[in-house]
Amino acid sequence: MDLNEYAHDCHAANQHWWHHPKTGERLERNKGELLCLIHSEISECMEGERKDLMDDKLPHRKMAEVELADALIRIFDYAGAYGYDIEGAVREKRAYNAKRADHQAEARLAANGKRW
Repeated sequence: MDLNEYAHDCHAANQHWWHHPKTGERLERNKGELLCLIHSEISECMEGERKDLMDDKLPHRKMAEVELADALIRIFDYAGAYGYDIEGAVREKRAYNAKRADHQAEARLAANGKRW
């Protein structure tokens, strides 16, 4: 399954969040709110890492791992909802990053270079 298929699948599985629970009418979701929900999953991941916690819903897994999965699900849902070509964008961005001068070791070691 490629990333666009994951996006389609996640969006299809999350339709209950995109429709009014009583009327079934399609909701206009606020993009800012949706992006903040993605961010909140990353913040929860940080908390799991900071405290080295196990997940409370999947107790055999690290909290950070599960929160990253939640972030991906939200990202794929978002991409699926808005028809984004997430597969193509990831492939192109990885190719671009592989050639970025500011990502090379010598640039990172230079004064004011990217450390992380």
